[in-house]
Amino acid sequence: MIRHLVMFTSGIIVFAGCAVGPNFRPPRPAVPQAWVGAGRLSTSQPSVATSQPASLARWWDTLGDPKLTALVEEAIQSNLDVQLATARIRQARGQRGIAVGGLLPSANASAAYSRQHPAGALAIDQNLYQTGLDAAWEIDVFGGLRRGVESAAAEIIAAVEALRDVQVTLVAEVALTYVQLRGLQEQIRIARDNVQGQRRTAEITRQRRKAGFVSDLDVANADAQVATTESQIPVLDAAARQTIYTLSVLLAKSPGDLVDSLSPGGPLPAAPADVPVGLPSDLLRRRPDIRQAEAQLHSATAQIGVATADLFPKFSLTGSIDWRAAQSQDLFKSISRSWSFGPSMTWAIFQGGAVVSNIKVQEALRDQAMINYRKIVLTALQDTENALIAFAREQEHRRILADAVTFNRRAEKLSMDLYQQGQTDFINVLNAQRSRYAAEDALIQSERSVTTDLIALYKALGGGWEPATPAAPTTAPDAAGK
Repeated sequence: MIRHLVMFTSGIIVFAGCAVGPNFRPPRPAVPQAWVGAGRLSTSQPSVATSQPASLARWWDTLGDPKLTALVEEAIQSNLDVQLATARIRQARGQRGIAVGGLLPSANASAAYSRQHPAGALAIDQNLYQTGLDAAWEIDVFGGLRRGVESAAAEIIAAVEALRDVQVTLVAEVALTYVQLRGLQEQIRIARDNVQGQRRTAEITRQRRKAGFVSDLDVANADAQVATTESQIPVLDAAARQTIYTLSVLLAKSPGDLVDSLSPGGPLPAAPADVPVGLPSDLLRRRPDIRQAEAQLHSATAQIGVATADLFPKFSLTGSIDWRAAQSQDLFKSISRSWSFGPSMTWAIFQGGAVVSNIKVQEALRDQAMINYRKIVLTALQDTENALIAFAREQEHRRILADAVTFNRRAEKLSMDLYQQGQTDFINVLNAQRSRYAAEDALIQSERSVTTDLIALYKALGGGWEPATPAAPTTAPDAAGK
């Protein structure tokens, strides 16, 4: 019997090196040789996008704002979405452990005691002591279990990349919100500066009214201009406070926890001189969402093998040993022992087409994962090109607005000088002041947009995560097939 068992085991192990189903091969999508928008920035502008290799793990340091750096680092540690993604990695690793357990033998121990009273007048109560051990090992001849391990390992990689994608989004959101806050605070400062200048103009108008040079209409117009500009401050202040609340929640804090530390204004972070973007092909390995989609495609491909294995028989080695006795002291004597051991085979010969249909389902899911991968790659390319052109054009916009501010300030001074000399109407002063305020406000918004467009570019390039967590291997031992 032992000889037959060895022959049977040797035979099925010969076939156990095979794994049914398709082997996964990483996709190689076609990407452009260079970025179209990278050449849109001329060297005469403050920031230039270059094709140099991009080091983006801590891109926020290039903005040179210690407060922003502190907020980003705290958010990475405390953000609830990051914690949720981390928990999903632990779940994926646990699922792989379950899949690996299917490759190993299983054993179950049992024990029981019963006291029986047979029917009849002369019946005597009897004791029954019983204990035993059952073991089974499914030999993965056609690789269905190994494909399951392969799929689970790929899901770990997908979970790790999902965490990195959350980090990319989180860092960008913290930086964007912080820049939005500093921009609003700068708008408040500009509004207050303009209010002070308009109040001085209103005081000059009142003095000229007392001297009889102008009418009450000029005084009323001057006061109205002050009130109109001043009315913008509460709106901007409310937006700034709400932005602080948003930052607090990103850091898993109560909305008001950062009010005291962020309410004092600070400088608006400026874009660095050089913005390396690398090559489009780098994007495939850098963006976590692309890597996640690739891992999900791998998992879906392995699941086809899991389903295909159901077409073939399953081979197992089973064994059991059992002890039964009426007296506890006789339980483990040889006369009380029984055992069995040997191979077994099960084969689902007819399932009404369910197995074949399941294979088709898994193939369709694999195709969906491939389509999703291609879509994510195209979206990533679009995101980067959009960010590049926005960054380039906004810098041009900012330069023109800076000229407009200079001209409007000069026009305001000239109109005020002419008004005091009685050579022009007050309406020209009002128009000049309105134009100056509008131009200064637009300039600070453009400066904010330059930085936010740069942040969007960093996010599109996949920057903002540290590759510190090692990913699990994409294949289990022998999972690649023979």
